Amino acid sequence: MRVLVVEDSKRLLRALSVGLRQAGFVVDIATTGIEGLRLASLSDYKAIVLDLMLPEMDGFEVITRLRAQKNNVAVLVLTARDFLSDKLTTFGLGADDYLVKPFAFDELIARLRALIRRHPESRSPQVSVGNLRIDTAAHQVFCNDKELPLTPREFCVLRLLADRVGRIVSRDVLDAHLFDGKEEPTSNVNLPRFGGHPRRGEYAKRSPHGKASETEVYT
Repeated sequence: MRVLVVEDSKRLLRALSVGLRQAGFVVDIATTGIEGLRLASLSDYKAIVLDLMLPEMDGFEVITRLRAQKNNVAVLVLTARDFLSDKLTTFGLGADDYLVKPFAFDELIARLRALIRRHPESRSPQVSVGNLRIDTAAHQVFCNDKELPLTPREFCVLRLLADRVGRIVSRDVLDAHLFDGKEEPTSNVNLPRFGGHPRRGEYAKRSPHGKASETEVYT
C-alpha cells in the first residue's frame, strides 16, 4: 500500500517514514504543499498523511486543489492545530480524517488502514504513456497493443516511471518502491533495464556510464 506523507518537520517526517514502512506501507515524502500536490497529482496513492501548516502552500489549499482535480485519494490530516474550526474546515474541503499531534503511532496506522479499506479507488487502473498501456490491476503492460512479458520487479519499476514521466527518479526512490521496506537494497543491486537507447515514445534509460542512480522516462 503506497502512501504519501506531506510534513515539513524533517524529524517527524523521518519517524513517520520509518514507522509506516515497518508497518508494511510504501512511503513517498514531500516537505512542501506544492511538492505534495505535485506528487499526489502524478501518482496513485492509497492515502495521504497531510500536515496543515506547510511552506509554499498550506494543507487547506492542497485539499482544495486535490478535490478540484477530481482526485478522491483518502486524506488524513495530521496537525498540531486542535481547533474545532480547523476540523470543520478540512472536512468541508474534503479531508477524510483528522488526527492531532502529539499522537499515538498505533492509532495513526489503524486510522490509515480503516481509511484505505473503505475508500474507493481514486484513479483508473489503466495508465498510458506514449505507445505503452499499463493495466495496474492486472499487472500487464502492452506496447502497440502487444503484451510485454515483464517480471514483477520490472513491472514495479515501469509503473513508477510512468507515474513520473519526464522527471528524474533517484536511486533511493527506486529502492523504496522495489523493496517496500522488506529487503535492504545494496549498492550492487541490478535494476531492471528497459532497452539500451530509447527514442521518444519509449520508456526508460539508465544514467550515463551504466550507473543506476537516476532513471528518466521519455515521452
